[in-house]
Amino acid sequence: MTLIKSISGIRGTIGGKPGNNLTPIDAVKFAASYGIWLKEYSKKDDLRVVIGRDARLSGEMIQNLVVSTLVGLGIDVIDLDLSTTPTVEIAVPLEKADGGIILTASHNPKQWNALKLLNEKGEFLNAEQGAKILAIAEKEDFDFSEVDDLGEIIKNDSYIDIHIDEVLNLSLVDAEVVKKTKFKVVVDGVNSTGGIAIPKLLKEFGVEVVELYCDPTGHFPHNPEPLKEHLTDICDLVVKENADFGIVVDPDVDRLAFISNDGEMFGEEYTLVACADYVLGKTKGNTVSNLSSSRALRDITQKHGGTYEAAAVGEVNVVTKMKANNAIIGGEGNGGIIYPESHYGRDSLVGTALFLMLMAERGGTVAELRASYPSYFMSKKKIELTPGLDVDGILESMASKYANEELSTIDGVKIDFAENWVHLRKSNTEPIIRIYTEAKSQEEADGLANKIIGEIKEIAGI
Repeated sequence: MTLIKSISGIRGTIGGKPGNNLTPIDAVKFAASYGIWLKEYSKKDDLRVVIGRDARLSGEMIQNLVVSTLVGLGIDVIDLDLSTTPTVEIAVPLEKADGGIILTASHNPKQWNALKLLNEKGEFLNAEQGAKILAIAEKEDFDFSEVDDLGEIIKNDSYIDIHIDEVLNLSLVDAEVVKKTKFKVVVDGVNSTGGIAIPKLLKEFGVEVVELYCDPTGHFPHNPEPLKEHLTDICDLVVKENADFGIVVDPDVDRLAFISNDGEMFGEEYTLVACADYVLGKTKGNTVSNLSSSRALRDITQKHGGTYEAAAVGEVNVVTKMKANNAIIGGEGNGGIIYPESHYGRDSLVGTALFLMLMAERGGTVAELRASYPSYFMSKKKIELTPGLDVDGILESMASKYANEELSTIDGVKIDFAENWVHLRKSNTEPIIRIYTEAKSQEEADGLANKIIGEIKEIAGI
């Protein structure tokens, strides 16, 4: 059982002891800390915060605790109830709210939940802001409102429909073009809010939808992280239904994966590649992803005459780099699409619409589309560390060893070789070093990872 406090919010497993797990006491404490910080940050008396949640089993309990805590601080709450992460993100500025909280543990299993914190733009807080909230929580110096100054709860369950309308109104989206194709698509909503939002969106494009696990009960039918080993049911159903492709989202709908018409994974890394291919084909511009994402995005960007930049891992870092480089699309290799014309947040609804447009205009099958892209293979491994090891020193030694290669040290150490790359990062929550590699074959990617692991162990003497 675990409680993880970070600059992006608090997440943990339900039940157990306060301070060790995400208990009601912890939910109240961190909701209060966010509310106190928001009062200091906004310097306003009449504050409004948007709240939404995914469908996980603990969601209603955590929602009631968080909403009541903010009301107790004199803050008005716009309660979206069942929603998605990107839906809450777009609702914050549309409602002219001062912030937002999404109650979701994203791709984590059902025993987890979390408070993900947003600013007045509907974007995740930066490191400095997150640190201030953690400091307030540590002090527990809360001052709640008297009875005449309590906040109000405004319920609004229309925002998934508003979100869909926003997607349909994007300049590069034309539902009439897609309707002519008469696509048939299988959707795995992992029994969370993607089962509400994605089928609704697809039907606006005239798509025939086959629903799989789209009842938002919170009983996840498989591990909710959209990885190949968890998705055998939809892979089989796409083939059985003779569908054009499949769509998989995680419980809060900010990660998007496609299944090709042959029942094979399109590849989470290639979700962003395909969406960027469509956008860059219509609008010249630049792209950004994180250091652990596929080189294929760089290749596609350069093919369209744009410039690619890599950011430190973490959505807030990608967004910061996108703004600095005027990127017109970006995201993360885990299936997260960030399209600034809509908003600066990972959004599976936007990604779905861009992918539909690409397929409608290009024609052919999804398997053929995947085969047209540069082919890379990734390996993701880790080294367990013993107490007392100087992890920073180990990473510095690896950087020195490969000083003649193209290096980045903004987030661990990334070494770009001519034909492949390796990214070494220490975990903030576990005693491990993560090793990501990418190459033009799985054997080469695994071999590079094993070589680097051997070198780290030699340096560390383990």
